[in-house]
Amino acid sequence: MHVDLRTRRDEPRAAVDPEQFFTDDLPDAIARHAELIRPGVDWIRPKPLTIAVNGHEWTLAHTLDAPRGIAGSGVTLSDGGGGRTRIVLDPAHLDDLVSDQQSMMGLWVGGTIGGDGEGKLGDALNWWLVLRAALDGAPVYTPGSVDLNDADGRPLALDRTFRFGVDDPAEMHEFLVRAGFLHIGGLFEDSEMDAVSADMDRAVPNYSQGDGRSWWARSADGTDHLVRMQGFDHESDVARDLLGDRRFLDLADLSHAGHRFARKRSDNWIEALFKPLGIVAGVSDIGWHKDCGIGRHSYDCCGMTVGISVTGAGPTSGQLHALAGSHRALVWSGSLQPHVGLPDVPLATEKGDVTIHLSCTMHMAQPPETDVRRVMYSGFSLPPLPANDGAGPTSDERAAALARNSALREQAPLTALARNVHS
Repeated sequence: MHVDLRTRRDEPRAAVDPEQFFTDDLPDAIARHAELIRPGVDWIRPKPLTIAVNGHEWTLAHTLDAPRGIAGSGVTLSDGGGGRTRIVLDPAHLDDLVSDQQSMMGLWVGGTIGGDGEGKLGDALNWWLVLRAALDGAPVYTPGSVDLNDADGRPLALDRTFRFGVDDPAEMHEFLVRAGFLHIGGLFEDSEMDAVSADMDRAVPNYSQGDGRSWWARSADGTDHLVRMQGFDHESDVARDLLGDRRFLDLADLSHAGHRFARKRSDNWIEALFKPLGIVAGVSDIGWHKDCGIGRHSYDCCGMTVGISVTGAGPTSGQLHALAGSHRALVWSGSLQPHVGLPDVPLATEKGDVTIHLSCTMHMAQPPETDVRRVMYSGFSLPPLPANDGAGPTSDERAAALARNSALREQAPLTALARNVHS
């Protein structure tokens, strides 16, 4: 079992032709992977979805009638409208969707799809699962399809807290790759976290709304709160030193996949977050999502996100939750899919503890109720893939995609959206 799930490179490719895609390419892909689609689509039973591109419409539907759709997949694809939900894409957005530069959730967050009178986001997310199964050869998740046992067949102790220097790194590796997350207790000293906390307070005046390097949220009394300070390594010598400490750097070795500390932006190696009480607007406590949830899973996953607990976090103080095994499940990526049934594991931490989650593990930040939480986030990336037949990654395309997705994350968080999602 491994965590390098990349199947695509940022290389020059022909643009998707909508007519050819819906007439030939998608039906062929569905037929090739019918056995990966049929169990999931029969479980989900998605409502018909119409996709319109350049004034032409195609409709995907689930069928129980013989001969069970395309190659027995349970899916039909017809020319014309009639879906319960209708989404409109321009050719560039269809190209992004097909090539996994953006997900259906990413298109919704960016305002490309959605809006009053256009049906339910849940319909679009359900058919996104079928699209990805057909194009990527991944099975649509069904309950019980993800094994949460160790290599000897014993159930993982999902609430386990590991300790460096005490627990076997091989056990920590196995837990991480099977569960998709890891909790390491007492990695950093209380005194170090107290120094970081003091630096966070001192850094607040150096950030302002609209500066492009901070996130803000509003509480019920109308107060605007600084909730995320990017580039905190420029504000805190202690935080910067921790990034060069072997206690932090050795975490990368737990994946056995060559992860390394290589941030996407050289000016943002680590971020410091405040988790205030009573937030009603803005990006603070993000609901269930995958970090790859708005796109590029097949280019970047799995990265390792490391959370350093500056203060403790529990049931009423903003603890992190992870959905065990979700990194191995093709499920909704930006909202909690109904009836998935994977274990919701709360990660209560003490000061100086560390959490690790893989970039395609579903997770959420529980809003604090009694105590403000402070935490820092950094992480590790997979090494670059080797060039494919001499055609290496195009850095400009990759940078553009990363910038677009970063902007989407800051524009609207991937939350468990209550409006217009479920059928």
